[in-house]
Amino acid sequence: MSRRTPRLLAATLAVAALALGACAQKTDDQPAAGTGPSSVAYPVTVGKLTLDKRPEKIISLSPSVTEMLFAIGAGPQVVAVDDNSNYPPEAPKSDLSGFQPNAEAIAAKNPDLVVLSNDTNKVVDQLTALKIPVLLTPAATTLDDSYRQITDLGTLTGHADAAADVTGRMKDDIGKLVKDLPQRPEKLTYYHELGTELYSATSKTFIGSLYAMAGLENIADPADADGKNGGYPQLSQEVIVKADPDFIFLADTKCCQQSAETVKARSGWSGLTAVKNNQVIALDDDVASRWGPRVVDLLRSIVDAVAKVPA
Repeated sequence: MSRRTPRLLAATLAVAALALGACAQKTDDQPAAGTGPSSVAYPVTVGKLTLDKRPEKIISLSPSVTEMLFAIGAGPQVVAVDDNSNYPPEAPKSDLSGFQPNAEAIAAKNPDLVVLSNDTNKVVDQLTALKIPVLLTPAATTLDDSYRQITDLGTLTGHADAAADVTGRMKDDIGKLVKDLPQRPEKLTYYHELGTELYSATSKTFIGSLYAMAGLENIADPADADGKNGGYPQLSQEVIVKADPDFIFLADTKCCQQSAETVKARSGWSGLTAVKNNQVIALDDDVASRWGPRVVDLLRSIVDAVAKVPA
């Protein structure tokens, strides 16, 4: 997704209640082509939404949802995606906004299903009043949330079997990634950077849960112990330097052109353990801010970095 200011990013992710590398396996790198729709008998129901027939004009207003739809083979049914949906490249990008959705602009495209992650200005009610089917998929806070959303999209779009295949492979890949991690007498620590204003994500967030799976300890947790920042506190240079993390993971390489070199050049940062040991890890901003199938890519980047440190 295109990067707004880290403050707005943190606020949006917290309210939505999310702040998520290339990999060798085709199942993670590329959306699944799909083998055609499953033999789904309509009508189908997900939550309060019932569809009488398979949707053929889907609008996705969430980059994560866009990735999910194409991964399960529903891409040909997608007629428009929001202005931040940049993956896969063939997604029909439009000027529709997922952060400030406009009911009239959406309705003008005559969709038979709209999927979004933010109910800004009660757009769900507006679209419902226009007789447009809507599925609200809030930002995931756990991997189970991600699996459930993929499953729901498979049910609604007629790709239930493909959705089950995608979630099954995600679970298998994640299990393989974490099962051989070395046991350590003390956990390695990390700092996850959302932007140069030093906003981060705690262990209670989706991204934080992935780091926890890799056995890492989050230096941002004390900064939002009471949860008032929704899991996305702003740290200070002093706090980070004092914590001296073993790893620094940069989720601001695209938006803010951050790198190991720019981190090292920051006042007081050259002496940090992560910098001295070449453990400043550049992430893909988009992968690190979404909760679709590419979370496997993100976890692989984290696990690969951790595995290089002797136990």
